[in-house]
Parts: sequence; structure tokens; C-alpha cells
Amino acid sequence: MRLNLAFGWAAWVSMTTLLLGGCGSGDRCGPSNAVVSRIIDGDTIELAGGEKVRYLMIDTPESTGGADDCYGQESKSYNEALVLNREVNLIYDVECTDHYDRLLAYVKVDGQEVNTRMVEYGYACVLHIPPNGEDRETEFETLEAEAKAADRGMWGVCQEVTCD
Repeated sequence: MRLNLAFGWAAWVSMTTLLLGGCGSGDRCGPSNAVVSRIIDGDTIELAGGEKVRYLMIDTPESTGGADDCYGQESKSYNEALVLNREVNLIYDVECTDHYDRLLAYVKVDGQEVNTRMVEYGYACVLHIPPNGEDRETEFETLEAEAKAADRGMWGVCQEVTCD
């Protein structure tokens, strides 16, 4: 009898740990909450744990590796103002990583999604790489069309938008 109780208790603790592990500490892909320690560019960040995160559904003009595309530095600076040294919430889609081993995620700070905000204000273009984003493609394309029509961000400044 004592063996069955001990086994039952151990099984309950293990199951509870597995179930609660996805709430707050991480999910199947990576952490669900983390502090941003570095901004790599307009669409890529590094978390305090060392993981690099590439924002889903967006692309920004280059600002690294010697490239200085029109609005690249502005996109990086805007991203920095939104998330650097702040706790973010990471939401993953179908594929967890890209071919550079960066996590792929929608990133939220203070309840606002950074991915959509970057497109809405003209700091990023839409970049849809299936299977991720299948259910959000129209939403992002609409935000980009509205930013273009209003000449927001790079759409009103750059003669050539390099991420388009």
C-alpha cells in the first residue's frame, strides 16, 4: 500500500510539473516570458538567456553587417525603444526556429504586439514564410497597405524600400 501511495504521489507531482511548465516558464519552443538584453536589428532580439528571437511575419531594412539600408537604423532604434531591458511575452507558431537556430515568435510588451506595431508604423514590411502566420497574413498585409497609403515611416521617406 505504501508503495502505491508513493508512486501515485510521484506521478501526480510529475504530471503537475509538466502541465504547469508551459505556463510562464516556457512552452514547446522556448521561454514564454523573458527579458530582452540586446537588439540585433529591427526584427531580431536577444534574450537574457542568450536565445535569439526573430519576429514572425516581418522584415526590416538591414542595419547590420555593413549594410545601412534606408530606415534600417530607425527600425532598430524603434525596436530598441519598445523592448530593450523589458520583459516580453513570446508566442510561437507552427515552426519554432529558422535555419539560423533563432526562435520564431510574436513578441508582446505591455500587452502590445511588437510585430504588428512595427508594420503599422512603417518600420517593417510583411514577410510571410509558411507554415507560420497562415492565419494572420491578411491582418499583416492590411497593416502594411495602410502604412504605405499614409506614408508612415519608411514608406514616406525611402525612395527604395529594401525589405519590400
